[in-house]
Amino acid sequence: MGAIPAQRESVARASDVPTRDGDALPHAHATLPGGPLAPGSARALLRAAFTEWAELALPGTEFLTDRQADDAVVVVSELVTNAVIHAGTDVELDCRLEAHTGALVVEVLDHHPSRAPRDGDPEPSYGTPEYGRGLRLVAALAETWGITYRTGAKTVWAQLPAGGKEALDGIQAYAGDRARDRALRVAGILAPESPPSRAPVSPEPVSRGGQDRDWLNRGALSFLAEASDLLAGQLDENLVAALAGQLIVPRLADWCAVWLEDEVAGRWGSRPGEAERGTGWGEGGVSGPRLARVWHCSENRIEDLRQALEKEPPGTSGPDRPGPVPFPWPGEALGPHGTHGSALAYRLTAGGRPLGTLVIGRAGLVSFPDEITGLVEDLSRRVALAIGAARQYARQATISAVLQRGLLPGAVAEIPGVRSALVYEPCDKGGPSGDFYDLFPAGDGRWCFAVGDVQGKGPEAAVVIGLARPWLRLLAREGYRVADVLDRLNQLLLDDATEAADAAARALASAGGRPMNPGDGPQTRFLSLLYGELAPFDGGVRCTLASAGHPLPLLLGSDGEVRTTARPQTLLGVVEDETYTSETFELRPGDSLLCVTDGVTERRSGSRQFDDEDGLADALAGCAGLDAQLIAERIKRLVHEFGARPPEDDLALLVLQAE
Repeated sequence: MGAIPAQRESVARASDVPTRDGDALPHAHATLPGGPLAPGSARALLRAAFTEWAELALPGTEFLTDRQADDAVVVVSELVTNAVIHAGTDVELDCRLEAHTGALVVEVLDHHPSRAPRDGDPEPSYGTPEYGRGLRLVAALAETWGITYRTGAKTVWAQLPAGGKEALDGIQAYAGDRARDRALRVAGILAPESPPSRAPVSPEPVSRGGQDRDWLNRGALSFLAEASDLLAGQLDENLVAALAGQLIVPRLADWCAVWLEDEVAGRWGSRPGEAERGTGWGEGGVSGPRLARVWHCSENRIEDLRQALEKEPPGTSGPDRPGPVPFPWPGEALGPHGTHGSALAYRLTAGGRPLGTLVIGRAGLVSFPDEITGLVEDLSRRVALAIGAARQYARQATISAVLQRGLLPGAVAEIPGVRSALVYEPCDKGGPSGDFYDLFPAGDGRWCFAVGDVQGKGPEAAVVIGLARPWLRLLAREGYRVADVLDRLNQLLLDDATEAADAAARALASAGGRPMNPGDGPQTRFLSLLYGELAPFDGGVRCTLASAGHPLPLLLGSDGEVRTTARPQTLLGVVEDETYTSETFELRPGDSLLCVTDGVTERRSGSRQFDDEDGLADALAGCAGLDAQLIAERIKRLVHEFGARPPEDDLALLVLQAE
């Protein structure tokens, strides 16, 4: 099947940026049929345009980089795919390079304005999908982006910065025809600004004429469904507020503002006696609302409107007052054409807690039509739920971060005659990891180290770590030797740790509103642990260690030879009265001991694992002559590069090197 015919032009367009005589501005345009070949044709169109612009040395091409071009191809592919799947109309593609900044602006227009672009996964298929990465990918690659609604059309645009976005560590986005390491920056579903070259668009009249009423009749439910999907994907309350403004303006109102209540106070900023007077609006008290977002269909009015609204934040006349209430019209801030109009305020409440206020305004109206007030009221409920979910996520993330810090040592001990290097990367940044480590003085010229991995993650794993790590320190400082420490820790896990972890599991199930299943009953909590003791002496370090179900440590000699230094033994918390043994050896100057968790050895690439065919030993052998920090960084890099996707398990490794 041949490619879809597409017309493209590379000609000068009107622009505020002066150019040299005879110079054209880089610009490409095409109209594509709304079929399955459109994304591929759009990608080919952009690549050809970039090549032609560079050959012609058009203004701005000196800023164009391969990264920026690749990012643009990815963004266009996703936007065209979204338009084809969810609008089903012909698609107009426009791309231009700003000569003065090197920013690349792409626009994709379809003719189905009642449907917002969707950020969702497609149904699974057996081929390689050309879509499904969604709007989060666009947000990751674009500097700013958004949606413009016009009569009979919708345009989704994105502006990519000169040079492209820099990658962040540890997150991967899959783009276009190849996978590339990219950071998914936290960004709003809809960006707050338009590209600099975009002229302000006059808003469409609301509920004036048959077209708007037709849209309300046939598009309202689709609008709410799409809005719910977009709002549900946000985990930051300020991004929810930004998205609410983009959804409302200019389709439903000229302007919109969102206030957010203080999370701690959780009450409304009404002046004393305000409720009794029934005004419901005031200057606000100490715990008054914060103006989080202001949006206007004309960008040059936003700052004036913000200043006017900040002088008079909303309050409430009572917690049980239903529906929207009138809001004072900020006439002076809206210019000569906005001196009269109607404004309504909607309380944002979720779970019985006041979260904020949503205000909409429209010039030239005595009152909003019932169709608009009802639709915005439905939308405000969804906004409130999204804000409540974002706050709950923020609270949980804070608790998890505090808990994670409490499970790990505040500092790693420095050992005379030993260099140490640590890599610790929890897979889930929002919850406690199942991996842990420790390196601490035990007295009498001894230092102890531990690298462990608890069965499972989250609160249950945190309970086990919270018991195991302090017990390791206590037993070591009481003078117990390596094997004895493991014997006693094994018994602890079979008793106290199991009981406490099961209590955590029951509490978690109860908080989630589900009953305990038969399989949720008491279970043994396994722990794999590598535990050792270091005793420096003249000419080296004496090391005694034991491995309980843990990946065996590797010793890299100064001559480049690699060997294991322990034998495998049973996991802790499995067999009662298990007796553990230890091995003792000496670290000579230049020798390095590598201790890892299974996030290293079991790192996958397809059906292969990193440690298949002694892969870890081979990697360590290639580190001969490096110091401890460089060994740790090299092993980490090799583990990350082993697979195309980011690691799916916690990763911890400790390097101990005799000086």
